[in-house]
Amino acid sequence: MARRNRGRDVHGIVLLNKPLGMSSNQALQVVKRIYNARKAGHTGALDPEASGLLPICLGEATKFSQLLLESDKGYETTAHLGIVRSTGDNEGEIVSTRPVPELDDAAIEAVLERFRGDVEQVPPMFSALKFNGKPLYELARQGMTAEEATEIAERKRRVIRILELEKLDFRNGCELDLNVVCTKGTYIRTLVEDIGEAIGCGAYVSRLHRVLTGPYRGSQMIGLDHLEALFEAQDYAALDALLMPMESAVPHWPFAELSWAQAQKVMLGQALNTSLDDAASVQLWAAESGVRQFIGVGSIQKGRLQPTRLLNVALFDPVAPV
Repeated sequence: MARRNRGRDVHGIVLLNKPLGMSSNQALQVVKRIYNARKAGHTGALDPEASGLLPICLGEATKFSQLLLESDKGYETTAHLGIVRSTGDNEGEIVSTRPVPELDDAAIEAVLERFRGDVEQVPPMFSALKFNGKPLYELARQGMTAEEATEIAERKRRVIRILELEKLDFRNGCELDLNVVCTKGTYIRTLVEDIGEAIGCGAYVSRLHRVLTGPYRGSQMIGLDHLEALFEAQDYAALDALLMPMESAVPHWPFAELSWAQAQKVMLGQALNTSLDDAASVQLWAAESGVRQFIGVGSIQKGRLQPTRLLNVALFDPVAPV
């Protein structure tokens, strides 16, 4: 019997520009196949109707998926004013239409100002939040009544923070382009619907494109077509060169350099005495003979360095020729 291909031990982060029409899980599986990676995970789902930045973690980088999932996100979105749809986006049925009032920059800015900072949101029924173990979108598609949907949604009410909310353009008397930077758990569809209600005409999301996840920007994204072309050429060296290093997920954290002997102890989960300043989170690096290797993250409290998330990778040999 032929041995099953378990994939490569490849570690790093792919900054994918997820195309429209593809779920985040589908994109994950395609990238995993392209890299022939043993392990992979994404860092926060984008709906099939949304495009843009979807960091995909390969190998040991999956240990940083949760950090990126909890990071701030940024979007460019278009609010189509005057129409309300059942799902809050292009997929839903039209629920109501209302005339769009005359709007100038001052009027738009006055509305947007109301949504900056801490804002209460009721998540949409067509979302992945779960109730009694089932995603809300499944319950919605099973014909839940409006009263039941409202009751469940109210239980999920939360406070999110809008860090940036700016008008990019206002076109055709009904298309309002916005830039949004927000904390995790923010529903852009809900934000757009609430802005539409504040204007007095309703709105839905006709375009959604993610341009920021934590430390990563849209300008760093890689198209799926480019990855597919390199895969067809079996150019794994070029594919691997596109990976962001694992430490790029935590660029602003301070770092602690350890000798090779110290790094060996830390890799076994042992704490160390240190003269470094206390820090809730630090990068951990092994450094010897001019060679540095990222080995994980930890914390420093009262002169003790404690590893909290370690990479399962081989530590370099300090006596081997460089």
